Amino acid sequence: MMEPEHEPTLIDLAHRYDSEDIIGFIRSFVNDLRSGFDAVNTERFPWLITLRQAPWSGVICLGMGGSGAGGDFLSALSDLKGNCPIHVSRGYSLPAWFDATWLVLATSHSGNTEETVSAAQTALDKGATVVVIASGGHLAGLPETSEHCYLISTVGGQPPRTAFGHIFSRQLSFLEALGLLPGMGDAERNAMLLRLQEHNEHFDILNNPEGDIALLASSLMEQPIAVIGPKELSPVLTRFKNQMNENAARFVRIGVLPEMNHNESVAWGGIGEEADPEAANQALLLLTWEGMLPRVRQRLDWMVAHASTETAWNLTGEGGTLLEVLLYHCLVMDWLSTTLALLRGKDPAAIAPISSLKEHLNSIQ
Repeated sequence: MMEPEHEPTLIDLAHRYDSEDIIGFIRSFVNDLRSGFDAVNTERFPWLITLRQAPWSGVICLGMGGSGAGGDFLSALSDLKGNCPIHVSRGYSLPAWFDATWLVLATSHSGNTEETVSAAQTALDKGATVVVIASGGHLAGLPETSEHCYLISTVGGQPPRTAFGHIFSRQLSFLEALGLLPGMGDAERNAMLLRLQEHNEHFDILNNPEGDIALLASSLMEQPIAVIGPKELSPVLTRFKNQMNENAARFVRIGVLPEMNHNESVAWGGIGEEADPEAANQALLLLTWEGMLPRVRQRLDWMVAHASTETAWNLTGEGGTLLEVLLYHCLVMDWLSTTLALLRGKDPAAIAPISSLKEHLNSIQ
């Protein structure tokens, strides 16, 4: 007599679809942060002392995709408590206003991202100082050709979007070493990393297959997804969209408060007849934290009360600082996007359209 087939568990799905162990990379996220924070110091890179003495106009961060995401995080942290403007530039060129008084931070996990290589070379041609964060490739070789270029090596051998812990911790430690962002004491940082590790273990879908992440992912299988949060959390809104795009092959729309209240609120509706018919079918995720401005929180509460959707979740970032909250939300989105991929029968590492585009571009150089 044949036994009935059982519904595959998340453990079954991970064995079946997670070909490059994306789950293993997520599990190592906090350890990646710790090693990156420890990797950047004046003993290892004495040139940091020289750069610290320069009167920089600001920092411009070059990078694309997972390698460029850290620039958004640095900019948000600087807006809150930084000592200089941090501008993010994604693309082949630099802004028209750029000059050599701006410090350039060029990040590419592989070191061969053509947009970043092009912009970094342009900066060097203009006499600017460029600090490269890469695991190798063309970017890592630039310091050999210019006395104004320096390298902070990162760890290779994994998809760029899974290397965010390695990359961002080096970016942050670099700017802290220059005094452009306030530093964190060793005890405070260790306590933060311990809390993040506890959250990471709690979110682990293989150890906790019926936990909050799995339940939320199951509820998002059919509906379009929208993610909304305050301006200071815009880096994780963007990363949420990108991780969903790449890991789960899902579209996500994002909205930033208070700006979206001045336009997008009409499409969400709930009052009058203006609502987009699709609004009621949107699954709405609200990314929040305790440091939100009271007026922004009041706007969010009003929207939840009046939006036409009946499916909404509030994902509150844990932590007493913006940095910890941003990293907490990174863990949530990494686990959630990977879980959705597995439930949909997709390998979270598969990026065939991106690979095909690169092959096409290489063929017409």
